[in-house]
Amino acid sequence: MRKSVMTLAVASAFALPTVALGQAAPAAPAAPTLDKVLDASGISLSGYVDTAYSHADRDIEGGFSPRVFDSQNNSFVLHQVGLQVAKQPKEGFGGLVNITAGKDAQVIHAFPDASGSMFDITQAFAQYASGPLTVMAGKFVTLQGSEVIWSPSNNNFSHSILFGAIPFTHTGFRATYAPSDKVSLIGGLNNGWDQLQDANKGKTLELGVIGTPIKTLTITGSYYGGQENTTVTGQAARRDSYNLVASYNVIEPLTLGLEYLRVNQKDGIGSAGSPAKATYSGLAGYISYAIMPKLKVSGRAERFDDKDGFHFGMPAGTTTGSKYSEYTLTLAYLPADAYEVRGEIRQDRANNAVFSGDNGSFSKNLTTFAVQVLYKF
Repeated sequence: MRKSVMTLAVASAFALPTVALGQAAPAAPAAPTLDKVLDASGISLSGYVDTAYSHADRDIEGGFSPRVFDSQNNSFVLHQVGLQVAKQPKEGFGGLVNITAGKDAQVIHAFPDASGSMFDITQAFAQYASGPLTVMAGKFVTLQGSEVIWSPSNNNFSHSILFGAIPFTHTGFRATYAPSDKVSLIGGLNNGWDQLQDANKGKTLELGVIGTPIKTLTITGSYYGGQENTTVTGQAARRDSYNLVASYNVIEPLTLGLEYLRVNQKDGIGSAGSPAKATYSGLAGYISYAIMPKLKVSGRAERFDDKDGFHFGMPAGTTTGSKYSEYTLTLAYLPADAYEVRGEIRQDRANNAVFSGDNGSFSKNLTTFAVQVLYKF
């Protein structure tokens, strides 16, 4: 009996290592990816690269252009590299930082930055949310306009004339109160139009309301009013800006949009000794249709009345401003979720010959072609 037990014990001793060797070693835990780490911490990271080639049949680099960003005669351009890091919980403290680098950053700098740098801190603010109320303080984008600086959020490559007739950013504080999921009320106080540091002693009031009467329709109304410096007297004078934007998703692939803008400026025109009130206004319509999941066509038509020459100035040989219109057609192809390629044709028109041509000639028409490539992450 003892011999049998000893034999079994020896056999078991030799068998155990064999069993252990025959089992796979436990896999090392996989290292978490960056997006999972950020999700777990409540931080979101997003960005894009916006590069394009554009061609114009007039001299919009050395002459007049109603464009905001795409004012190149015949050039490849890195327009924007955008990066946004945010932590915006529904309750408690959070914040957001949005950086823009590239050619377009030179345009959106806030006063007093006149360096021409290709790097801009477009937004940087802290916020606190509690129930229906959210309060933010710092630098943030404007309430006005159908279009935004963040390129992937627009349907067209070029920006509208109206986009260049409103502020880009404000520095101050903003409070948003949402009594229901259909209405948000907004109020705030800031330094004014594109002023990181106040250029005068006055402050600008901002008011806004966002309504969603039905799921497919969003209407946004906004107002800015306060002291803004003018180029006529160099002094601060009253400026009021009214903007209305509507977006209607008619059916799943079809969306329509409409925007109206009116800006009044005291002491906007005239000589330093005889200042006068100036006004400009505009109307823009948008249409976007997804032909198929990877192919979308978008159109824009707008009219802009700079009757007092406050926004663009008075053309040579005239005593009044000009009226402008533009028509844009954009075809977008999305080969993958992260990529979008857009081809665009646009024509601008004016009632005065303001567009520079060859040999010192001027024209009432401007036509441009562009191809844009977007990479989103």
